[in-house]
Amino acid sequence: MKTRMFVVPAALAVSALVLAGCAGTDAAATGDGTPSIVVTTTQLGDFTRELVGDDAEVTQLIQPNQSAHSFDPSAAQLLAIGNADVLVINGAGLEEWIDDAVSSSGFDGTLIDASEGIDLEGEHTHDDHAEGDDHAHEGEEHADEHATEGSDQGGEADDTTTEVKDAADDHDHEHASGDPHIWTDPHHAEQMVENVAHGLEEALPDLADTVKANETAYLAKLESLDTWIHDNIETVPAAERLLVSNHDAFTYFVDAYDITFVGSVIPSFDDNAEPSAADIDALVAAIRETGAKAIFSEASLSPKAAETIASEAGITVYSGDDALYADSLGPEGSDGATYLSATEHNVRLLLESWGVTPTELPADLRE
Repeated sequence: MKTRMFVVPAALAVSALVLAGCAGTDAAATGDGTPSIVVTTTQLGDFTRELVGDDAEVTQLIQPNQSAHSFDPSAAQLLAIGNADVLVINGAGLEEWIDDAVSSSGFDGTLIDASEGIDLEGEHTHDDHAEGDDHAHEGEEHADEHATEGSDQGGEADDTTTEVKDAADDHDHEHASGDPHIWTDPHHAEQMVENVAHGLEEALPDLADTVKANETAYLAKLESLDTWIHDNIETVPAAERLLVSNHDAFTYFVDAYDITFVGSVIPSFDDNAEPSAADIDALVAAIRETGAKAIFSEASLSPKAAETIASEAGITVYSGDDALYADSLGPEGSDGATYLSATEHNVRLLLESWGVTPTELPADLRE
């Protein structure tokens, strides 16, 4: 697969000096020659650590159970970005703050966009959704837009060429183009891992053999996970595969596994948005019309609104330890500590809400 990377030009030296005076121990520079990699999200932190093992220092900006949408990097984190050899971002408009962060930090390393080559779906355009959902899920405008974007992303550079661009120009305003929660479909997660791996191999050639071997092993686990999910979800009649979530973060997941998206408490890809009274009424009506039996809160969000709607609609609410992992993975020791375990956790809860006991995980996912 052909992957583009973006080498970001240096910002003002003054910015770096100011940050150096107020930053603490979060800086990415290792001082011993170990490559330094800064990643934005918890998912990318997990993917990158799987790829490099102990051969590079990985600094993760967004912490477990923290929203990517409202994130604001600290001075120490900006210094970490400025000192990094590689910066790995989700892309797809998730990190609306990234352009300012890159500019302020003086970053001049290699920027890897994990979303390269992934076609984004436009706002509320799930292939299968509840007819009674007044949140719209309307329009197919993304199809033409992203056919063009996909062709732009997929074939401009060959496998040995790094395209030098201004990252701020390239990534600005991407959020409006579609749902940025691309990792929720394990097949997209595979492409993200491939993008990160290929970018690291080129940016850090001394690690290329390690990265390539780890990539192969991890991609096999993602394939195994996808097969397990398909095998279990396919035991549920299609009409009973219903999902009500806290915010609209599962576009790619529901499309991948033929699940009906009834609606979300926050009818937006951005978990900072606020539902109106009309939005809540429409969601309750859709729940009653479809016969959905549960509403799922998310680990990084307050469950209060979901609990209120569940009470009004007379259905079960999954929250606390039973909340879904959406924008963020969970802390070490939780069910959502890794991408694999978080996805398994989400699927088990969905199956439980549909009255199904999942099969045992494949051996390679139990290691």
